[in-house]
Amino acid sequence: MPTALIADDEPLLAAALQSALARLWPQLAIAAVAHDGVSALAEINRLRPDFAFLDIRMPGLDGMAVARSVAGCRVVFVTAYDEYALQAFDAAALDYLLKPIDDVRLLRCISRLQQMAPSPIAAPAPAAEAPTEYLNWITAGLGNNKRLISVDEVRYFKANDKYTELALDGETQLIRTPLKELASRLDPRLFAQIHRGLIVRLSAVRGIEQDMLGRSFVLLKDGGDKLPLSRSFAAQFKSM
Repeated sequence: MPTALIADDEPLLAAALQSALARLWPQLAIAAVAHDGVSALAEINRLRPDFAFLDIRMPGLDGMAVARSVAGCRVVFVTAYDEYALQAFDAAALDYLLKPIDDVRLLRCISRLQQMAPSPIAAPAPAAEAPTEYLNWITAGLGNNKRLISVDEVRYFKANDKYTELALDGETQLIRTPLKELASRLDPRLFAQIHRGLIVRLSAVRGIEQDMLGRSFVLLKDGGDKLPLSRSFAAQFKSM
């Protein structure tokens, strides 16, 4: 069953779109409804829906930024403004719906979506035809204290009980995504796993040292932490 997310900062309009989709495409499951861009991006990364119906002007993060930050999710923009159409298709949007949406126009959009090939997440195409899209943004923090973080800010990821710790410059943040899942979504040209519970950004590494007991450690730049390098990952890491 295909799934979708709706993001609109006007709850009544989000509910109206959800109702219209339920009438016109009953097989589509609405996985979540978000009312700001940061929440929309977080839910897309968490739920991995097939489609996202995004408003463009939203607080926190606009729809364009959300669309450019996700992979494996097909985007339809739903907006009251027609001046963003060119930018929308530059962001690889499948359709651009102007509010208020009538059933005829929405049905045309639905027909287009139904004819699409299966989601790249479910049935990946060969790499030459569909390059892998890696994680660019992470929603970190717990409860209401959430923050959108670029993966470029992360020095290393560390498994921490039920959470994963993100080590940034001078601070740490927590996310619920397991380290094992993160490993498959990070660009291997930028990150490497050095221990069962550690993934490090390669550009943050200063070198490797061994202690008198033969144990190896990865040294980080700028006087950063010294991280254990396990034997099972050592050969692969040292060849990078």
